[in-house]
Amino acid sequence: MAATRDILIIGGGHNGLVTAAYLAKAGMKPLVLESRLALGGAARTEELAPGFRCPTLAHAAGPFEPKIIADLGLAKHGVEWITPAVRAFAPDPNGGGFCLYDDAERTATELSKLSTKDAAGYREFRKAFERIGKVLGPILRTTPPSIDRPTAGDAIAFLKVGKNFRGLGKRDAYRLLRWGPMAVADLVSEFFETDLLRAAVAARGIYGSFAGPWSAGTALPLLLQAALDGQAVAPAQTVRGGLGSLSDAIASAAKSFGAEVRTGAPVASILVRDNRAVGVVLESGEEIMAKAVVSNADPKRTFLELVDPGDLDPDFAGKISNYRMAGVTAKVNYALSGLPAFHAPSHASTDGNKHLAGRIHIGSGIDYLEKAFDASKYGDFSPEPYLDCTIPTVSDPSLAPAGLHVMSVTMQFAPYKLKAGDWSAHADALGDTVTKLLSSYAPNFKDLVVARQVLTPADLESSYGLTGGHILHGETTLDQFLTFRPLLGWAQYRTPIDALYLCGAGTHPGGGVTGLPGANASREILKDRKKIHR
Repeated sequence: MAATRDILIIGGGHNGLVTAAYLAKAGMKPLVLESRLALGGAARTEELAPGFRCPTLAHAAGPFEPKIIADLGLAKHGVEWITPAVRAFAPDPNGGGFCLYDDAERTATELSKLSTKDAAGYREFRKAFERIGKVLGPILRTTPPSIDRPTAGDAIAFLKVGKNFRGLGKRDAYRLLRWGPMAVADLVSEFFETDLLRAAVAARGIYGSFAGPWSAGTALPLLLQAALDGQAVAPAQTVRGGLGSLSDAIASAAKSFGAEVRTGAPVASILVRDNRAVGVVLESGEEIMAKAVVSNADPKRTFLELVDPGDLDPDFAGKISNYRMAGVTAKVNYALSGLPAFHAPSHASTDGNKHLAGRIHIGSGIDYLEKAFDASKYGDFSPEPYLDCTIPTVSDPSLAPAGLHVMSVTMQFAPYKLKAGDWSAHADALGDTVTKLLSSYAPNFKDLVVARQVLTPADLESSYGLTGGHILHGETTLDQFLTFRPLLGWAQYRTPIDALYLCGAGTHPGGGVTGLPGANASREILKDRKKIHR
């Protein structure tokens, strides 16, 4: 009989690998079990056509947590970061457009060509989010407090947050309390008058979510983004070779510390005896026993598919079944014979196409984004969707043959459940819709397409294990955030089953390629180390 393993980790996505690396560094011997033949999950780079390698799902980091980079020594494992100066380029469908940069003053100068009010508003907007982000940042890197049995450590951590909150001053403290539950459309209207600018900033509030800009609580993701790096607009940070290179580097670091990784090893079920996780059964029928099990799968897949219903309290199972994660996101990847000629800012001809190095926002205004969401509410994919795009070959030519490019497009809104038919019959139409829209912004786009890959919400579930096709492992809303993620009372990475833990994006602080859920989970698992090895 095979020896009982130290600890098993289900899923070799970046959070599972981060968890494995920290546990191995601390002296444990984790075994990572990944169902696919390649590691990384959503943070993967794969060949789209001969010579063309494209980010399959995620096309930018959140940004990735700097402390994890240092702790795991990722530079030694080949990670070379690419952080474009441009965060987002928003082309105007009627010609022109603007860029949002890392540098606030450079952005304000560019926006002054649109509106002096917007330039001044952006300066204030950035300063406010930087101040608030500094207060919220430690919360993302802290285990949510226990509501029922708060510890001394919980009290100390959140006393520090409270002290920082008081240091904000009345105006920013009031803003923080008011903005969290707010519709992001209302928030951006307080600072900007140009509709395209409002939409480009507001888009972060609805990214990956079943929500439009007028939905309550959509300002929260902007606050969480600011907590990561002080800005409400998401960066275009990636790694040379694509985000798959980041996943490979984390795996390499984990192995160097003593972790073991197995690919092509899908887990069929988690073994539970006397309310304790004792191992897993693979789809092959192989049983692997362990002292503890960690799931990087989303909460619904973990509890409603991998755990036998008889091992769960019915009340807990009911609450998990109501955890909201209906995906509305599709992915379209392109191999291109050249660069799309977007309507561009006046300086674009002299910037060496650097305006295309960041995210490219397609969504002309707030009402446009809301209309795109409306279609998904009634079971249709939007004929005029919101797109978040990158052309990674602008900064990393190694991803395609010389002079050629790849383009990664996240498309919203495409509901997981269609009112008529299934996704196998609609995938090509969705891809055609995205191609048509991009061609209306870059007239040469359609002629550049060498190959195209369409991943529907159904594909995200079947091929990448994302229940409901939800790329964030669940909605990021006030009732599914911090002490409520995934459920009230179970936000500390532990579960009602002893020695079973969660480490994925369905835990605090949520989705995106940051590594924080995995790092936070590993800290709690190590606290329980003696209990695990009893």
